Amino acid sequence: MAWRKSPPELAALFGAVVPDDARVERRQMFGYPAAFVNGNMFAGLHQESFVLRLSEKDRVRMQQKEGADSFIPMPGRIMREYVAIPGHILADKAAAKRWLKRSLDYAAALPVKVKKPKKPKTTNGG
Repeated sequence: MAWRKSPPELAALFGAVVPDDARVERRQMFGYPAAFVNGNMFAGLHQESFVLRLSEKDRVRMQQKEGADSFIPMPGRIMREYVAIPGHILADKAAAKRWLKRSLDYAAALPVKVKKPKKPKTTNGG
């Protein structure tokens, strides 16, 4: 499945609204900009979607009151803690920053994700 690049305007917005916080690590996830705290992704882009990881309470609020969609990167693959935030929130930079802060706070409270050690490469003796 070929994914589309995020529009440049969305990538610029992502760069502008991700919290300027020493705990935040910006890196790519599947070729898209993403933001992590303690090894846990809390925000990112996927094609035309700006996605946030939120608490259950905030996800319900975002979906019921703000019109957010569940984040489904591939058919049948719902990322259960993530929502694709609606355009009207993205159009209001202050609102987008508030929701990103909520997302950061939620992910920061999760257990630290420890990287799994890489398996050593094996060579076939000849």
